[in-house]
Amino acid sequence: MKVKVINRNPDDYLRETKRNIHKVPRNFDPSLHPFEAAREYVRALNAVKLERVFAKPFVASLDGHRDGISCMGKHPQMLSFLISGAYDGEIRMWDVPQQMCLKDFVAHNGVVRGITFTNTGNNFITIGDDKLIKTWKTDNSWDEKDDIPIKTIPNKTVLTSITHHYKQSIFATCGEICQLWEDTRNESIKKFKWGVSSLHDVKFNPIETHVLSACCSDSSIILYDIRDVGPVHKVVMKMKTNSVAWNPLEAFVFTAANEDYNLYSFDTRNLRRPINVHMDHVSAVIDLDYSPTGKEFVSGSYDKTIRIFETSKGHSRDVYHTKRMQRLTCIKWSLDNKYILSSSDEMNIRIWKTKASEKLGVLKPRERVALNYSEVLKEKYASHPQIKRIARHRQVPKHVYNAQRELRMMKDKIKRKDANRRAHSKKGQVPFEAERKKSVISVQT
Repeated sequence: MKVKVINRNPDDYLRETKRNIHKVPRNFDPSLHPFEAAREYVRALNAVKLERVFAKPFVASLDGHRDGISCMGKHPQMLSFLISGAYDGEIRMWDVPQQMCLKDFVAHNGVVRGITFTNTGNNFITIGDDKLIKTWKTDNSWDEKDDIPIKTIPNKTVLTSITHHYKQSIFATCGEICQLWEDTRNESIKKFKWGVSSLHDVKFNPIETHVLSACCSDSSIILYDIRDVGPVHKVVMKMKTNSVAWNPLEAFVFTAANEDYNLYSFDTRNLRRPINVHMDHVSAVIDLDYSPTGKEFVSGSYDKTIRIFETSKGHSRDVYHTKRMQRLTCIKWSLDNKYILSSSDEMNIRIWKTKASEKLGVLKPRERVALNYSEVLKEKYASHPQIKRIARHRQVPKHVYNAQRELRMMKDKIKRKDANRRAHSKKGQVPFEAERKKSVISVQT
C-alpha cells in the first residue's frame, strides 16, 4: 500500500534572518498567466518613461583655456589622460577623472592644428601654424624644462593635420601635400600628391595600419597605401569633407563628415556609392569619432549639437546640447566606451555619458538584474507605437527645430519636382537616381 505524504522543506520558504527576501515559488505554465503580455507591456512602458526621466548625459566641464579649443588627443593606453590644444598655441594636459589640469604651456606661435600620441604613448607630437612639428614627453610631473620639446622639425609649409601609425614609429602629416615621417628622422621619408591644392585631415586605419585617408579642399577623399608609391583611390563628392574616421573593427569601412550636413559611410571595396547616409544635423559636420566597439560613432557640428549614430541606421539615436555650448570643433569617444569628450569655441571641454540614462558607479546585483530586465522588455516592445514615440522623442533647441523643418520642406520640394519631371517626360529621358548616389560625383583610381 502506497501512502502519499505532503513533504515541505522549510529552507524553501523560510528566511534565515529578517533581512532575507521571501522565496516565492512560481509556476511558469503560460496557461496560468493569461495577462503576462499586458503586464510586460506596462513594465516596458514604465521603463522607457523612466529612461527619459533619468536622461542626464552631462557629467562635467573642463575649463581653463583662454581661447577656443582647436584639437584634442586621447592616450592610446591611459583612460584618464587627455591633451588639448587651443587657437592661441596653448597645450593643456588633463586628468579627466579628477577634472584637473596637470600642465599648461605655450607650444606654438598661432593655432595648434593637431595632436597625436606615439604608438607607445610615451610621447606626443603637435603641429601648428608656425610650420613646426614638435615632440613632447608624456609626463605628469611638473618641471621647468617641460616647455622645451624633445625634438623640433621645421617644415616648408603650414601643416593642418597629423596622425600616428598604430604599430610602428611612423606618423603622417598633411597640408599642401601628404608626407610620411619617422620619429627618429628630421626629414619626411615619403611624399604623396594627387593634383589638389591642400589637404586638411589625415587618418591612419587602426586595423590595416598601412592604409591612410585624407580629406582634400577639392571635395574629395583620397586613400593612400604607405607601401605604394602614390595614392590608390580618390572619391570626389559634391561638397567638402571635413573629417574622416575609420571603423576600429571593420577595416574596410570609414565614415566621412561632410559640409552638406550629412555623414557618409563608405566601403573601400565599392566607393561608387556610400553604404549608409547618416542625417539629422542642420549645419556642417566638423568632426566624428568611432566607439571602440565599432557599432556607433559620435559627431559634432556647427549647429551646436552632438549626435550619436548607430552604424547601421541613418538617423541619430541621441542628441546632446546645452545653452552655453557653441560650435563644436573636436570630439572624441573614450576607450572604455563610457564617455564622450567634446570641445567647442567657448573654451570648454565637456564630458558626456554615451548612454544618457546610465547610472554611474557600482551597481548592486539586484539593480543590474532589474536594468537588464528593463532593456529586454524595451527591445521586445520597441515596435509598439506608444513606446516607440517615447523612446525617440528628444527636445532640441529652437534654431535646430526650425532648421529641420526648413530642410524637410526643401527635400520634399526637390522630390516633388523630380517626380513631376519624370511623369511629364518621355520614358527613360529622366532616369531615377538613388539618393545615396547623388552625393558621389566620381571615383578615380
